[in-house]
Amino acid sequence: MNRTSFLDAARDAARVALAEDLAGYGDVSGAAFLGEGSARVVARESGVLSGGAAFVAAAALVDPVLRVRFVGADGEPFSAGATLASIHGPIAGMLAVERTGLNFLGRLSGIATLTARYVAETSGTKARIAATRKTTPGLRALEKQAVVHGGGVPHRFGLFDGVMIKDNHIAAAGGVLAAVALVRTHAPHLHCFEVEVDTLEQLDEALAAGASVVLLDNMGAAEVCDAVRRVAGRALVEVSGGVRLERVREFATAGADIISVGALTTRADWIDVGIDMET
Repeated sequence: MNRTSFLDAARDAARVALAEDLAGYGDVSGAAFLGEGSARVVARESGVLSGGAAFVAAAALVDPVLRVRFVGADGEPFSAGATLASIHGPIAGMLAVERTGLNFLGRLSGIATLTARYVAETSGTKARIAATRKTTPGLRALEKQAVVHGGGVPHRFGLFDGVMIKDNHIAAAGGVLAAVALVRTHAPHLHCFEVEVDTLEQLDEALAAGASVVLLDNMGAAEVCDAVRRVAGRALVEVSGGVRLERVREFATAGADIISVGALTTRADWIDVGIDMET
C-alpha cells in the first residue's frame, strides 16, 4: 500500500470512528468550551508509535483549525512519560477528538510494540515476522501498517493479491496436487503460489506442484528443520500456527524465512496514552 492509499484509509477509518462518537449531534459536553488552548499527547507507558496518521486525520475532520504536531514518526520507540504530540486550537475540537484519536494510538501502537518484540527474537537470522488477515474489520490497512511500524512485514493484504492454497482448498479439491492444478487454471500467470501443508508428505507434494512458498502449519522446530532441508532452497519456507513469543527464536534458527503471527493483531495489548490539557 502506497502512502496516498494509506492516508486515504486512515481518513476513512477516522470518519467512521467519529460518526460512532458524535452521531450527528456533536459533543454535547465539550461544545460549551469556547476559545483556544493547547494540550499534549502523553505516553503513560513505553512502546512503539503507530496511529499518528489516523489521529491527525481525525483532528482535521473534527475541526480543520486544530493543529497536531507529532514529536516522532510512526515506527519510532518512545518512553513512558514522553510527549508524543502537541495540539493547538479550539478547546471544543480537542475534547471532541480526544477519545477517537487516543483509540487509534493505543490500539495501533500496541500492535507495533508487540511486533517489535517478535522481531527482536529473530535478530541474527534471516527470518521475517509477518502479519496475517486476522485483523479488525475495516481497520486492516491501519493494523497491517502498524505491523510494518514494528519492523514486521504485512504479508498479502487480501484474497486478491496472492494465491494461498490452504487446508480447506486441499480438502475440497481432494489433495495438494489437485488443488494447485485447479487454482492454476484461474489464477493470473504472474501470481506466485503458496501452499499450506500439515505434513512432510504434503510438503513433498507442494514442491512437486511448483509452489513458490510453503507454509508449515503447526509444526514443531524439529519438523521445521527437516522441512527446510527437504526444500533445499527451492521455495520460501513460512511457519505459522500458534507461534508464541517464546518460540520465535527456535523457529527462526531452524531456518524459516517467514514467521506469520496472528497474535500480532489479535492479542496485542493497548498502549496507555492520554491527552493532558495545558493550563
